Amino acid sequence: LGGAGVVASHVKALGASCNLISVVGEDENANWVESTIRDKNIGSGIIYDSTRPTTFKKRYVVDNQKLFRVSKLEDHQISKQIEKEIIKKIIDFSKKCNGIIISDFVYGIVTQKILKTIREVAKKENIFVFGDVQCSSQVGLITKLEECTLIFPNEREARISLQDKATGLEILSQNLMKKTKSKNLLMKLGGDGFIVYENNKDDQYVSQAFPALTVNPVDVTGAGDSLLAIMSVGISSGNTIMETAALGCCVSSLAVENMGNKPIDLYSIKEKLILSFS
Repeated sequence: LGGAGVVASHVKALGASCNLISVVGEDENANWVESTIRDKNIGSGIIYDSTRPTTFKKRYVVDNQKLFRVSKLEDHQISKQIEKEIIKKIIDFSKKCNGIIISDFVYGIVTQKILKTIREVAKKENIFVFGDVQCSSQVGLITKLEECTLIFPNEREARISLQDKATGLEILSQNLMKKTKSKNLLMKLGGDGFIVYENNKDDQYVSQAFPALTVNPVDVTGAGDSLLAIMSVGISSGNTIMETAALGCCVSSLAVENMGNKPIDLYSIKEKLILSFS
């Protein structure tokens, strides 16, 4: 299970309940998606669109080395009817949730009207909002995700969004927070770990760097998704952003030690912590 579905899988593995809202086609892959999220006890908000075959990606690997990927997908913008169905599910699910994760792969599903609905619902129900734009094979703008509790850009995404190649990382991150009106920002730095920027109660920016704990990663595919999940679950559970980020170090380290984007469960995290501090 990939896309936003794998983020939901990470959330579920951490012990939280969650519902997945996404769009699939009317095909065998869609049936497999429904069956898989049902087996994982993830609530289904799946919507069927006959004009959009279910996104399918296949990776070719030799001796743990990924050679290339073939993707079959449609990235045209969803119809007004599909948009209405998504908005209805957001409103319905929001009545029983603590946080909303936006995992946008830039395939035409996350529209401005949907983002506006999420902002309105979050304010009304006092819900945390976490935003990530997945730009590995397509171009998206993290600046479209406004008024989030936490956004998750990497340096390249931040510079593209702000059209800024020269500014230092600290000021760049602060400018992105101001531009998006986001309370916090997690800047992903690949093999150098990540930095968390927090706008505290005194309206001052506080930053803390967190290193990558794995020197020789096997596969970095799941690092970002696992980090998005643990930060969202931790903050939605009432933990501070810096406490949760410390756990995020462990989770992203575990994610890159195995081939494939596999959800990290609580047992694995506890075992990692015991080994790290014993």
